[in-house]
Amino acid sequence: MDNLSVKEPLIYRRILLTIDEDDSESNTRAFRFAITLAHDYDATLGIVSILENEDINIFDSLTPTKINEKRIDLKNAVDNYVKMAEENGLKKVEPLVYEGGDIDDAILERVIPDFKPDLIVTGADTQMPHSKISGTIGPRLAKRAPVSVIVVR
Repeated sequence: MDNLSVKEPLIYRRILLTIDEDDSESNTRAFRFAITLAHDYDATLGIVSILENEDINIFDSLTPTKINEKRIDLKNAVDNYVKMAEENGLKKVEPLVYEGGDIDDAILERVIPDFKPDLIVTGADTQMPHSKISGTIGPRLAKRAPVSVIVVR
């Protein structure tokens, strides 16, 4: 390691925040951290949530209106975080809503190639056992993602 590379600042330009609609406590901590970083670095903040196949039970899958309601609810949740980020002074915020597959696979295989973040921020230590992103996704992303991952407690 040369001395010059250590002195160069590590700057993030595109930050991806994962949101789990079922875990507001974890989301709040991760959101606060992500908007602080995005503000400090003047970075673009992408806010993503995934409608997982597991979120749709067999009965809902037979009713297109139920699936559409879930899509709308998820989009509204992400849009709410975008609005809060903008109210906190961020000018470059992108809503990202995906569906299908495992959350970590969707983030690794679709969201990262589409959004091209250089940092992922996710929450940790949820109190809700059915929550998907916060409790288990953070460590899995940290192991598999091609970019840095910060798991906020």
